[in-house]
Amino acid sequence: MKLVLLGTTGYHPNERRHTLCLMLPELGIVLDAGTAMFRVRDRLVTPELDIFLSHAHLDHVAGLTYLHGVLANQEVRRVTVHASDEKIAAVQRHLFAEAIFPVAPRCDFQPLTGPVTLPKAGTLTYFPLKHPGGSLGFRLDWPDRSMAYVTDTTASPTAPYVKHLEGVDLLIHECYFPDRRADWAAKTGHSHTTPVAQVARACHAGRLILVHMDPMFEEDGQINIETARAIFPNTQFGEDLMEVEF
Repeated sequence: MKLVLLGTTGYHPNERRHTLCLMLPELGIVLDAGTAMFRVRDRLVTPELDIFLSHAHLDHVAGLTYLHGVLANQEVRRVTVHASDEKIAAVQRHLFAEAIFPVAPRCDFQPLTGPVTLPKAGTLTYFPLKHPGGSLGFRLDWPDRSMAYVTDTTASPTAPYVKHLEGVDLLIHECYFPDRRADWAAKTGHSHTTPVAQVARACHAGRLILVHMDPMFEEDGQINIETARAIFPNTQFGEDLMEVEF
């Protein structure tokens, strides 16, 4: 199965990366709708599109306003945005407020109320993350493979969410700050390098890909990936348009 990292940074785009948006093209599944959402258009191969939002901060939902362009001249019969009730209300009330975005795109909103059935006998489950305003992590399981997506939280190998990641084949996890800015990670509800790698080790993940890095810096230079690899060797940076087979 192929996962495409359409956008991999946090807060705002820079010359190298757009904000978070991950896609499983063959299943019509998108995780978060950051500024890379426009890239979904060229990868739509299914008649239905399901978008799962971790939360409603702008760098994760701004791309919903791009849906007019994404869907133009496409044979897509259904678009569903899945999120918690609170986040759906925030998007509808604020992002799609008439004064901000007067013509809402063609999509339905579906509150997350339990596990979601996915194509190819898959299941999506979700779990709460500690972050200002609240966030969700996602785990996607199929009979022969699994992946998890964790963003906008403060990583810790003892955090409650780690139990939901046990044995996952592919872990996509935010890593906004380097270890030297651990204090800022705690203040802002984000993660830094060492605990993220410790999470991957603690849950026995198969592979770790770091995303949602601080866009103000050259991520590869500020976040010492060798620090992470010393704890969890199978670690790499996520790059925009990277295709990941798992």
